[in-house]
Amino acid sequence: MADTAAAVPDAPTLTHRRVLAIALPIVLSNATVPILGAVDTGVVGQMGAAVPIGAVGIGAIILSAIYWVFGFLRMGTTGLTAQAWGARDTAEVDAMLSRALMVGGAAGAAMIALQGPLFAGAFLVSPASAEVEALARDYLAIRIWSAPAAIGLFGITGWLIAQGRTRAVLAIQLWMNSVNIALDFWFVLGLGWGVQGVAAATLLAEWSGAAMGLWLCRAAFRGTAWRDRARVFAPARLRRMASVNTDILLRSLMLQGIFVSFLFLAADFGDVPLAANQVLLQFLQITAYALDGFAFAAEALVGQAMGARARAALRRAALMTSAWGAVTVVGLAAGFAVFGGAIIDLMTTAPEVRSAARDYLPWMVAAPVFGLASYMLDGIFIGATRTRDMRNMMAISLAVYVAAAAVLLPVFGNHGLWAALLVSFVARAATLGARYPALEAAADRGALQD
Repeated sequence: MADTAAAVPDAPTLTHRRVLAIALPIVLSNATVPILGAVDTGVVGQMGAAVPIGAVGIGAIILSAIYWVFGFLRMGTTGLTAQAWGARDTAEVDAMLSRALMVGGAAGAAMIALQGPLFAGAFLVSPASAEVEALARDYLAIRIWSAPAAIGLFGITGWLIAQGRTRAVLAIQLWMNSVNIALDFWFVLGLGWGVQGVAAATLLAEWSGAAMGLWLCRAAFRGTAWRDRARVFAPARLRRMASVNTDILLRSLMLQGIFVSFLFLAADFGDVPLAANQVLLQFLQITAYALDGFAFAAEALVGQAMGARARAALRRAALMTSAWGAVTVVGLAAGFAVFGGAIIDLMTTAPEVRSAARDYLPWMVAAPVFGLASYMLDGIFIGATRTRDMRNMMAISLAVYVAAAAVLLPVFGNHGLWAALLVSFVARAATLGARYPALEAAADRGALQD
């Protein structure tokens, strides 16, 4: 794929090789994410005290939770840019980058301005000891200054994915991790900066990642569309971007509500089932990381087909990416069935937690299979920017989950809770699947929703 949005090439034939070329760099990029957290923890752990480890952990969780809210920028930018790319509207492709960067910059600036109440609220929800909170505040006070870069990277990443340039996304992730890890060792072990050193390393890594991302997008800045105020600030374009992003945000909040309530409900069954569920949720995280590549490929390819008003290409993109997703979930389910016990033993040494996690392991074998359609349809609907459907079907799925939990928990306990979660996956897939014909029909007239 060309580096420049000003010279959109003819769309290549959709082949399995092309799907894998888009998907595999995302899978590899996701695989690097846990490495950085492990290094952060390991380096600060050399200080020989528990408080710094806890401070870095809680500080990172607080920022991750806040940044998660802005995930809509990545998804919305991918769908809208992919459609402009498919329509050969190079000026709109470049203008979308400017809009995404402005949203990211404004959101980051707002976080810096509102850091006091944001962090105060976070510590009310996640209370910690006075020593941990004090160090965590030092950590957050440094890292908050990279908020514009971190959120802006959502837009840059979405813009690159829309064009199928996922190797560039992988390059950014590898660069950021390398810088972060190198600075971790220098600042913490070399200079003795402790928790503040970990924060400073991440701060510089995120700004350097944003700089690299802009460099990879440099071709867009050679033209004039990115700074064409009339186009960038076109009211209709801004309204559509706002509508898409708002729908995605609401949908994501409802999805997060399911997982947060899952954890809260698990706590009612006691410490051991709660710990077992925490261990098993890592299996779901692995599933999400593996399927992200194919869901992102669906976003890009479906979006391009939607922009080109090519219904046949859209259907082929949906089927081919989903087929590779199916291959992936079969491998995951088999792997969890064979190696699940060993993975559990790596995650915990507590005998009672190991035993409980094994009791619930069959749900993890089933989860990738039951979740496949919902993951892939999410990618398909994001690419088509059928975000109103995503929002509405998520609301129905949330209601189904609540009803299933109310019925199953009193009878089956924690097994009922896992069953309710899988029921929510099926409900999301069924409701989105029911709207898929309308999505295909929309390809004949562009991306406007019914």
